[in-house]
Amino acid sequence: MNNKTILLVEDNQSDIALTKRAFKKANIANPLQVAEDGQEALDYLFAEGPFSQRDKNDLPTIVLLDLKLPIVDGLEVLKAIRGNILTKRLPVVVLTSSKEEMDLAISYDLGVNSYIRKPVDFTQFAEVIRQLGLYWLVLNEAPPQPL
Repeated sequence: MNNKTILLVEDNQSDIALTKRAFKKANIANPLQVAEDGQEALDYLFAEGPFSQRDKNDLPTIVLLDLKLPIVDGLEVLKAIRGNILTKRLPVVVLTSSKEEMDLAISYDLGVNSYIRKPVDFTQFAEVIRQLGLYWLVLNEAPPQPL
């Protein structure tokens, strides 16, 4: 696979570790940038705060976004991504344990590309990550950057 960065927005250390393990098991070698809260994700994407030296035009290939986040929740992150000219086409996949139908509906209303409920079982989770990587990093045609 290519060396395009994956932005994982997740506050649960166990889920971060499981995701890294699942990527390794699926042979997904893309760099993984982890943001542990919504504000850190926004700072990374918009090259602000501790990421102010980052090139804001060098966007990740995909954002894997949890919804239940500290500081700024996932739905607010999604709103900010879709509301900015540089990031509005950025593929965003909600990867959450939320079973709330309202979260599902609002995520799609806000323009999420895909919504995946995290399986509890590691084997199933690893398979979800493998398929996610295959689709979004290999098969999917990435959108062009806005002018």
